[in-house]
Amino acid sequence: MPVAKFRVNTAVFLPLAILYMELVLRLFTQGDFFNIGLIYVTAFSVSVGLLLHGIFSLIKEKVARITSGVIMALLGLLYATQIIYHSVFNNFLIVYSLKVGGADQIIEDGILVNTLKAILGGVPAILLLAIPSVVIFTPLYRFLSAKNLSTIKGVLYMTASLAVYGLAVLSVSLIPSLSIMQSGLFDTNMSMNRFGLIHTEALDIGYNILGIEQELDLENEKPSNIPEDTPTDVPEAQPVVYTPNILNIDFEALKQTETDKTLRLMNEYFGNKEPTYKNEYTGMYQGYNLIMIVAEGFSPYAIHPELTPTLYKMQQEGFRFENFYTPIWGVSTSDGEYTVCTGLIPKSGVWSFYRSSKNYMPFCLGNIFKTAGVKTTYAYHNNTASYYHRDLSHPNMGYNYKGMGTGVEKYVKKVWPQSDLQMVSGSIDEYLKTDEPFHAYYMTVSGHLEYTKIGNSMANKNWSKVQDLDVSHNLKAYYACNIELDLAMEELLRRLSEAGVAEKTVIAITPDHYPYGLEQDEGEKYAVWEEMLGHKVETQFELYESCFLLYCQGTKEPPKVQKYCYSVDILPTILNLFGFDYDSRLLIGSDIFSAAEDLVIFNSRSFITDKGRYNAKTKEFTPNSDTVFSSETEMKEYVAQMQAVVNNKFKMSTQILEKDYYRYLFGKDK
Repeated sequence: MPVAKFRVNTAVFLPLAILYMELVLRLFTQGDFFNIGLIYVTAFSVSVGLLLHGIFSLIKEKVARITSGVIMALLGLLYATQIIYHSVFNNFLIVYSLKVGGADQIIEDGILVNTLKAILGGVPAILLLAIPSVVIFTPLYRFLSAKNLSTIKGVLYMTASLAVYGLAVLSVSLIPSLSIMQSGLFDTNMSMNRFGLIHTEALDIGYNILGIEQELDLENEKPSNIPEDTPTDVPEAQPVVYTPNILNIDFEALKQTETDKTLRLMNEYFGNKEPTYKNEYTGMYQGYNLIMIVAEGFSPYAIHPELTPTLYKMQQEGFRFENFYTPIWGVSTSDGEYTVCTGLIPKSGVWSFYRSSKNYMPFCLGNIFKTAGVKTTYAYHNNTASYYHRDLSHPNMGYNYKGMGTGVEKYVKKVWPQSDLQMVSGSIDEYLKTDEPFHAYYMTVSGHLEYTKIGNSMANKNWSKVQDLDVSHNLKAYYACNIELDLAMEELLRRLSEAGVAEKTVIAITPDHYPYGLEQDEGEKYAVWEEMLGHKVETQFELYESCFLLYCQGTKEPPKVQKYCYSVDILPTILNLFGFDYDSRLLIGSDIFSAAEDLVIFNSRSFITDKGRYNAKTKEFTPNSDTVFSSETEMKEYVAQMQAVVNNKFKMSTQILEKDYYRYLFGKDK
């Protein structure tokens, strides 16, 4: 029995409608619009459109029309949600977030205000994405075609759909730079740019919801020219022979006896990995107290001699890391914390910190301080205690954890964002009440967007200190809310001095991510950044230039460090400074004071070394001014080598998390 006109219309309209929505998403979220990804976005759009057309061919015309309209509306909502989410967090919403409660988090407290503002700002995109579903319910749609279609042809369309999808996936697998994105190194942001939303959602659900194991293979890293028996951290003329920071692990034996392919490859990788060596800074702060602070939206631009004098003092009198970076990862704040606390790169598509809450994490500071006999290890957060499931991840790191709802509300007023000063002043007595050594960890929130006087209670509180500045409203608000962090540090230093432990307490401060809320100016996206920097901001590298404050009162002449380093390097650096026993091969970051090669890795797989910087989006390597390669071939070989190093680090960091590798090596039951 022939099927009505409507069915052929969908054969043309649905693929074009889905492609149209993909292009709208691309327009609003991707700076790199024109690339090979357009081919794959088209292929996957056509495939899904044909599949839907084939399905509609099997049902009645009126039902098919209503169903197609509803599906187009739901797809439009999905694409609009991604655009709105991206405008707030500069990342895409992953399915895993919905699975573990992320939907609740974007409507909580101050985040709701940001979400509503993003929705209002996204009205143009929403209207554009509504067009396909609106067209279906207009009379115009009936006159697009007058041909009939049989049910058999509908089945053929579905078969053709699967063939197109399969061919697209196959062609991706034949291009190494693309194949790795849909196998061993799937990343939501990169996948969106190269494959679009349809294929990205399929990969995201497969790997991170259904648990399909990603392929693991080690890429060839060319061996170093340094002889194997020469410690890399020891200059040739250095009279002191330093030993490596390793533990007694027989990786060769583990490799020989292991039957699991992934674990065997991991044992091979870590067994062959060059460790870092103890150095002149090893144990410099052994026996000291440590206060570790991950500061929300903090940056070097928030440090000002008049506005934030305490932070300025800590920067000037502490260690100076001149080339420090804070990359942004898929789950913004939570992933930013994860890198600092674990020395690992987050896995794309999941909440790595929450995922790690069931793992054995021996190198996290709370656990390792406890192993060293320190009884007092606290963690504090002045927002909801369960946000990002910190109530699970932070106790697993060895902390007595408190947030809003589990103790912090006793001294922190419920506003948005909450006060860092109130959190620090109210909590400090807990770890200063005895003469015993202590370690405290803070995740702050005063510096959170929105950067406006009305939208940020901390900006409003400190507005009188910035109101006369000759800068924009948004920049005033950013300075003002960070004044609250400065007041917290002023109080912290005062109380430590009164307790007589200031010269035995190290304070480390670093951001979770760059202040991406400053991109939400009503005019040009980076207008506030350009005002702050005084020039047009470079968004691949400069945007992530950041700070790591490492301060201890009384430390004489701490050095200026020129090494290129980043947040993943913080944990191994602190472990070495405090003289803890750890295995440097098992962390993705490296002790900044070691002679390990300079390396900063970004989520895009771009990287910076002491020889130059590689932009993964443009596939261009720019050597430093003092770097000379003997030929173009030598430079290409170096870039290929470093790409292998970077890719392997991503792969191994993911598997440490997924395989609970530390428990496998030396967990509590061993």
